[in-house]
Amino acid sequence: MNKLFLLGALIPTAALAGGYTFIGELSHKLHLAQHVITFSVVGILFLLMGVLYRSKISGVKNTAIPDRGITFRNLVEALGQFVYNLARNIMGEEQAKRYYTVIVLLFSFIFFNNVIGLVPGFLPPTDNFNTTLALGIFVFLYYNYQGIKEQGIVGHIKHFMGPVWYLAILIFPIELISHSVRPLSLGLRLKGNMEGDHLVLSIFSNLVPYIVPIPFYIIGLFVCFMQAFVFTLLTMVYISLATAHHDHEEHAH
Repeated sequence: MNKLFLLGALIPTAALAGGYTFIGELSHKLHLAQHVITFSVVGILFLLMGVLYRSKISGVKNTAIPDRGITFRNLVEALGQFVYNLARNIMGEEQAKRYYTVIVLLFSFIFFNNVIGLVPGFLPPTDNFNTTLALGIFVFLYYNYQGIKEQGIVGHIKHFMGPVWYLAILIFPIELISHSVRPLSLGLRLKGNMEGDHLVLSIFSNLVPYIVPIPFYIIGLFVCFMQAFVFTLLTMVYISLATAHHDHEEHAH
Protein backbone atom coordinates (compact mmCIF):
# COMPACT_ATOMS: atom_id res chain seq x y z
CA MET A 1 0.00 0.00 0.00
CA ASN A 2 2.99 2.31 0.50
CA LYS A 3 3.70 1.93 -3.21
CA LEU A 4 0.20 3.20 -3.89
CA PHE A 5 0.80 6.33 -1.84
CA LEU A 6 4.16 6.94 -3.53
CA LEU A 7 2.53 6.47 -6.91
CA GLY A 8 -0.04 9.08 -6.05
CA ALA A 9 2.69 11.44 -4.87
CA LEU A 10 5.03 11.06 -7.84
CA ILE A 11 2.58 10.93 -10.74
CA PRO A 12 1.21 14.34 -11.75
CA THR A 13 -2.24 13.56 -10.42
CA ALA A 14 -3.62 16.96 -11.37
CA ALA A 15 -4.45 15.72 -14.85
CA LEU A 16 -5.88 12.50 -13.48
CA ALA A 17 -7.99 14.24 -10.87
CA GLY A 18 -9.12 16.74 -13.49
CA GLY A 19 -11.15 14.11 -15.29
CA TYR A 20 -8.79 11.81 -17.19
CA THR A 21 -9.14 8.12 -16.41
CA PHE A 22 -7.39 5.10 -17.88
CA ILE A 23 -10.65 3.50 -18.98
CA GLY A 24 -12.30 6.64 -20.31
CA GLU A 25 -11.58 5.76 -23.94
CA LEU A 26 -12.65 2.15 -23.43
CA SER A 27 -15.87 3.39 -21.88
CA HIS A 28 -16.53 5.53 -24.93
CA LYS A 29 -15.85 2.69 -27.37
CA LEU A 30 -18.02 0.16 -25.52
CA HIS A 31 -20.76 2.72 -24.83
CA LEU A 32 -20.71 1.73 -21.18
CA ALA A 33 -20.48 3.98 -18.16
CA GLN A 34 -17.07 4.07 -16.47
CA HIS A 35 -18.46 2.91 -13.15
CA VAL A 36 -19.85 -0.22 -14.84
CA ILE A 37 -16.48 -1.08 -16.41
CA THR A 38 -14.54 -0.35 -13.21
CA PHE A 39 -17.02 -2.39 -11.18
CA SER A 40 -16.50 -5.29 -13.61
CA VAL A 41 -12.72 -4.92 -13.42
CA VAL A 42 -12.86 -5.08 -9.62
CA GLY A 43 -15.08 -8.16 -9.89
CA ILE A 44 -12.57 -9.90 -12.14
CA LEU A 45 -9.67 -8.98 -9.85
CA PHE A 46 -11.69 -10.18 -6.87
CA LEU A 47 -12.29 -13.50 -8.61
CA LEU A 48 -8.60 -13.86 -9.47
CA MET A 49 -7.68 -13.17 -5.85
CA GLY A 50 -10.05 -15.95 -4.78
CA VAL A 51 -8.45 -18.37 -7.22
CA LEU A 52 -4.99 -17.35 -6.02
CA TYR A 53 -5.99 -17.87 -2.38
CA ARG A 54 -7.38 -21.32 -3.14
CA SER A 55 -4.16 -22.25 -4.89
CA LYS A 56 -2.15 -21.02 -1.89
CA ILE A 57 -4.00 -23.20 0.61
CA SER A 58 -4.38 -26.23 -1.65
CA GLY A 59 -0.90 -27.45 -0.71
CA VAL A 60 -1.15 -26.59 2.98
CA LYS A 61 -1.50 -29.62 5.24
CA ASN A 62 -2.80 -27.77 8.29
CA THR A 63 -4.75 -24.64 7.36
CA ALA A 64 -5.06 -23.68 11.03
CA ILE A 65 -1.38 -22.74 11.05
CA PRO A 66 -0.73 -19.38 9.35
CA ASP A 67 2.21 -18.66 7.09
CA ARG A 68 5.29 -16.96 8.43
CA GLY A 69 5.41 -13.21 8.04
CA ILE A 70 3.10 -11.02 5.98
CA THR A 71 1.80 -13.08 3.08
CA PHE A 72 -1.17 -12.90 0.74
CA ARG A 73 -2.81 -15.84 2.53
CA ASN A 74 -2.35 -14.25 5.96
CA LEU A 75 -3.82 -10.94 4.77
CA VAL A 76 -6.88 -12.64 3.29
CA GLU A 77 -7.44 -14.73 6.41
CA ALA A 78 -6.93 -11.71 8.68
CA LEU A 79 -9.62 -9.88 6.74
CA GLY A 80 -11.93 -12.89 6.95
CA GLN A 81 -11.33 -13.28 10.68
CA PHE A 82 -12.00 -9.60 11.28
CA VAL A 83 -15.35 -9.79 9.47
CA TYR A 84 -16.31 -13.01 11.26
CA ASN A 85 -15.52 -11.55 14.69
CA LEU A 86 -17.57 -8.49 13.82
CA ALA A 87 -20.50 -10.65 12.66
CA ARG A 88 -20.30 -12.78 15.80
CA ASN A 89 -20.39 -9.71 18.06
CA ILE A 90 -23.35 -8.20 16.22
CA MET A 91 -25.39 -11.27 15.26
CA GLY A 92 -24.26 -14.04 17.58
CA GLU A 93 -22.35 -17.23 16.81
CA GLU A 94 -25.14 -19.09 15.03
CA GLN A 95 -26.17 -16.28 12.69
CA ALA A 96 -22.55 -15.30 12.05
CA LYS A 97 -21.84 -18.79 10.70
CA ARG A 98 -25.04 -18.81 8.65
CA TYR A 99 -24.62 -15.44 6.94
CA TYR A 100 -20.84 -15.10 7.00
CA THR A 101 -20.33 -15.86 3.30
CA VAL A 102 -22.56 -13.03 2.13
CA ILE A 103 -21.30 -10.60 4.77
CA VAL A 104 -17.60 -11.09 4.04
CA LEU A 105 -18.26 -10.92 0.29
CA LEU A 106 -20.18 -7.67 0.69
CA PHE A 107 -17.56 -6.05 2.91
CA SER A 108 -14.61 -7.10 0.74
CA PHE A 109 -16.26 -6.16 -2.54
CA ILE A 110 -17.31 -2.70 -1.33
CA PHE A 111 -13.89 -2.11 0.20
CA PHE A 112 -12.03 -2.96 -3.02
CA ASN A 113 -14.44 -0.87 -5.09
CA ASN A 114 -13.70 2.01 -2.74
CA VAL A 115 -9.93 1.51 -2.77
CA ILE A 116 -9.59 1.47 -6.55
CA GLY A 117 -10.50 5.15 -6.46
CA LEU A 118 -7.17 5.82 -4.71
CA VAL A 119 -5.29 4.54 -7.76
CA PRO A 120 -4.48 7.55 -9.98
CA GLY A 121 -6.48 7.35 -13.18
CA PHE A 122 -9.42 5.39 -11.73
CA LEU A 123 -12.74 6.50 -10.32
CA PRO A 124 -14.38 4.42 -7.57
CA PRO A 125 -17.64 2.81 -8.76
CA THR A 126 -19.04 3.57 -5.32
CA ASP A 127 -19.10 7.32 -5.95
CA ASN A 128 -21.83 6.65 -8.52
CA PHE A 129 -25.36 6.44 -7.14
CA ASN A 130 -26.35 3.67 -9.58
CA THR A 131 -23.75 1.37 -8.01
CA THR A 132 -24.52 2.19 -4.41
CA LEU A 133 -28.28 2.03 -4.91
CA ALA A 134 -27.89 -1.42 -6.51
CA LEU A 135 -25.93 -2.54 -3.43
CA GLY A 136 -28.64 -1.10 -1.18
CA ILE A 137 -31.38 -2.89 -3.12
CA PHE A 138 -29.43 -6.15 -2.90
CA VAL A 139 -29.23 -5.83 0.90
CA PHE A 140 -32.93 -4.92 1.10
CA LEU A 141 -33.98 -7.96 -0.94
CA TYR A 142 -31.58 -10.26 0.88
CA TYR A 143 -32.60 -9.49 4.46
CA ASN A 144 -36.30 -9.56 3.60
CA TYR A 145 -35.84 -12.88 1.84
CA GLN A 146 -34.03 -14.29 4.86
CA GLY A 147 -36.75 -12.94 7.16
CA ILE A 148 -39.49 -14.64 5.12
CA LYS A 149 -37.44 -17.82 4.87
CA GLU A 150 -36.88 -17.90 8.62
CA GLN A 151 -40.37 -17.00 9.84
CA GLY A 152 -42.71 -17.18 6.89
CA ILE A 153 -44.55 -14.27 5.30
CA VAL A 154 -46.96 -13.76 8.22
CA GLY A 155 -44.21 -13.89 10.83
CA HIS A 156 -42.09 -11.47 8.81
CA ILE A 157 -44.96 -9.00 8.43
CA LYS A 158 -45.46 -9.05 12.21
CA HIS A 159 -42.06 -7.32 12.48
CA PHE A 160 -43.68 -4.28 10.89
CA MET A 161 -46.50 -4.10 13.42
CA GLY A 162 -44.69 -3.12 16.59
CA PRO A 163 -44.59 -4.66 20.07
CA VAL A 164 -48.34 -4.53 20.86
CA TRP A 165 -51.29 -5.24 18.58
CA TYR A 166 -53.28 -2.07 19.30
CA LEU A 167 -50.43 0.12 17.96
CA ALA A 168 -50.10 -1.86 14.74
CA ILE A 169 -52.32 0.52 12.75
CA LEU A 170 -49.92 3.36 13.61
CA ILE A 171 -46.59 1.55 13.55
CA PHE A 172 -47.14 -0.55 10.40
CA PRO A 173 -47.08 2.35 7.87
CA ILE A 174 -44.13 3.94 9.69
CA GLU A 175 -42.15 0.69 9.59
CA LEU A 176 -43.11 0.15 5.97
CA ILE A 177 -41.76 3.56 4.99
CA SER A 178 -38.66 3.04 7.13
CA HIS A 179 -37.82 -0.24 5.42
CA SER A 180 -38.62 1.14 1.97
CA VAL A 181 -36.09 3.97 2.26
CA ARG A 182 -33.28 1.74 3.51
CA PRO A 183 -31.87 1.01 0.02
CA LEU A 184 -31.89 4.76 -0.65
CA SER A 185 -30.24 5.65 2.65
CA LEU A 186 -27.58 2.96 2.24
CA GLY A 187 -26.86 4.09 -1.30
CA LEU A 188 -26.76 7.81 -0.51
CA ARG A 189 -24.54 7.35 2.54
CA LEU A 190 -21.94 5.31 0.66
CA LYS A 191 -22.08 7.46 -2.46
CA GLY A 192 -21.90 10.76 -0.58
CA ASN A 193 -18.90 9.81 1.54
CA MET A 194 -16.92 8.29 -1.33
CA GLU A 195 -17.66 11.22 -3.62
CA GLY A 196 -16.64 13.68 -0.92
CA ASP A 197 -13.40 11.83 -0.22
CA HIS A 198 -12.52 11.71 -3.92
CA LEU A 199 -13.33 15.41 -4.27
CA VAL A 200 -10.99 16.37 -1.42
CA LEU A 201 -8.19 14.27 -2.91
CA SER A 202 -8.80 15.81 -6.34
CA ILE A 203 -8.65 19.37 -5.00
CA PHE A 204 -5.33 18.89 -3.21
CA SER A 205 -3.91 16.92 -6.14
CA ASN A 206 -4.75 19.84 -8.43
CA LEU A 207 -3.20 22.38 -6.09
CA VAL A 208 0.02 20.50 -5.30
CA PRO A 209 0.37 17.24 -7.29
CA TYR A 210 3.57 16.05 -5.54
CA ILE A 211 4.08 14.74 -1.97
CA VAL A 212 1.24 16.79 -0.40
CA PRO A 213 -1.54 14.34 -1.44
CA ILE A 214 0.07 11.48 0.53
CA PRO A 215 -1.75 12.23 3.85
CA PHE A 216 -5.02 12.46 1.95
CA TYR A 217 -4.39 9.04 0.42
CA ILE A 218 -3.99 7.69 3.95
CA ILE A 219 -7.19 9.41 5.07
CA GLY A 220 -8.86 8.14 1.90
CA LEU A 221 -7.87 4.58 2.72
CA PHE A 222 -9.42 4.98 6.17
CA VAL A 223 -12.62 6.35 4.61
CA CYS A 224 -12.71 3.39 2.19
CA PHE A 225 -12.51 0.99 5.11
CA MET A 226 -15.01 2.83 7.29
CA GLN A 227 -17.65 3.07 4.56
CA ALA A 228 -17.40 -0.65 3.84
CA PHE A 229 -17.52 -1.27 7.59
CA VAL A 230 -20.64 0.88 8.18
CA PHE A 231 -22.47 -0.57 5.17
CA THR A 232 -21.73 -4.12 6.32
CA LEU A 233 -22.59 -3.31 9.94
CA LEU A 234 -26.01 -1.99 8.96
CA THR A 235 -26.55 -5.04 6.77
CA MET A 236 -25.90 -7.34 9.72
CA VAL A 237 -28.28 -5.34 11.91
CA TYR A 238 -31.02 -5.56 9.27
CA ILE A 239 -30.53 -9.31 8.89
CA SER A 240 -30.62 -9.82 12.66
CA LEU A 241 -33.81 -7.81 13.05
CA ALA A 242 -35.51 -9.55 10.12
CA THR A 243 -34.69 -13.07 11.31
CA ALA A 244 -35.20 -12.55 15.06
CA HIS A 245 -38.15 -14.35 16.63
CA HIS A 246 -40.21 -11.98 18.73
CA ASP A 247 -43.45 -12.73 20.46
CA HIS A 248 -45.73 -9.70 20.70
CA GLU A 249 -47.02 -10.75 24.10
CA GLU A 250 -43.47 -10.84 25.46
CA HIS A 251 -42.94 -7.28 24.31
CA ALA A 252 -46.18 -6.23 25.93
CA HIS A 253 -44.79 -7.24 29.29
